[in-house]
Amino acid sequence: MTFKNWDKADIKLDNGEIINGITPIIISASRSTDIPAFHANWFVNRLDAGYVKWINPFNRVPQYVSFEKTRLIVFWTKNAEPILSHLSKIDAKNINYYFQFTLNDYVKEGLEPSVPKLEHRISTFKKLSQMIGKEKVIWRFDPLIMTEKISVENLIDKIYSVGNEIHNYTNKLVISFADIESYSKVQRNLTKSGIDYRDFDKDSMEQIAEAIQKINKEWGLEITTCAENINLNKYEIKHNKCIDDDLMIQIFGNDKELMSFLGAKNETKSKNVDLSFFGGGSDSTIPIVYLKDKGQRKQCGCVVSKDIGQYNTCGHLCTYCYANYSEKVVRKNLKEQLSQNGESILGE
Repeated sequence: MTFKNWDKADIKLDNGEIINGITPIIISASRSTDIPAFHANWFVNRLDAGYVKWINPFNRVPQYVSFEKTRLIVFWTKNAEPILSHLSKIDAKNINYYFQFTLNDYVKEGLEPSVPKLEHRISTFKKLSQMIGKEKVIWRFDPLIMTEKISVENLIDKIYSVGNEIHNYTNKLVISFADIESYSKVQRNLTKSGIDYRDFDKDSMEQIAEAIQKINKEWGLEITTCAENINLNKYEIKHNKCIDDDLMIQIFGNDKELMSFLGAKNETKSKNVDLSFFGGGSDSTIPIVYLKDKGQRKQCGCVVSKDIGQYNTCGHLCTYCYANYSEKVVRKNLKEQLSQNGESILGE
């Protein structure tokens, strides 16, 4: 079985018009913007409406996304606090979810100028974990960035400091090494901000991995990398799947529709694909390969999902962000949102 396209269905729009749209099983909310932090009200309103209108960032063609068959939502955030009060509404709709919660410490360096104070973000992380269970809150220290002011040793200290606060409130840490050369807009934004970034080499990556391995003897977390080529298995660090069917099967195994989509009843994976990159093997019992999201980078292990975010709509204004082209545009968009009494600029 190979995933081809999401099923389609007619959607009744807010204005009464009927239009055809897709009905994804898994929603990503979102790699492109922090929906929990800036668009929580909009999101639950769209859940009630039953659909969302998504604009393709490359050709500006709209696509309508129905929540009719949605069984799981993966939230991506640096500040989950605004959505906490809405979680009971999502629970009432019997939709599963978990969080990719990025908790970095670049306070002194000003790389994340508009995130809440670190102490507040740590408190929110703990509160969310207590509300929904630590297995549903993934800690990301992402990305790791080296600059003239941030050395490998600094990064290790930062990870240790944050992890000592939250390791009892999660089961997993995900890291990535900033690949700035691949994103011209990120290079431009960092240069404009006067940040002299450094590239990671194999030695610096392994130095960080070895240090984390030692630290993790205190924490006992699963440590993984996100979309990285380097093999760090000897440091007990595997390649991650952020949209993770293994995790879904583990904690949402009673959801028959989701399990059917994931093919969880099958006993073997494809014999024609090398699974060692993602930590799998011939004795693995969870079939994931045919669901790999082809829209992501080759090194990405995520299974297919539908992302519903938009670029230039995240107010954290992180200088390394690939999803914000211009701080001026973001501020204009968020100002427009405020003028609409909080109605999100993401639209329908």
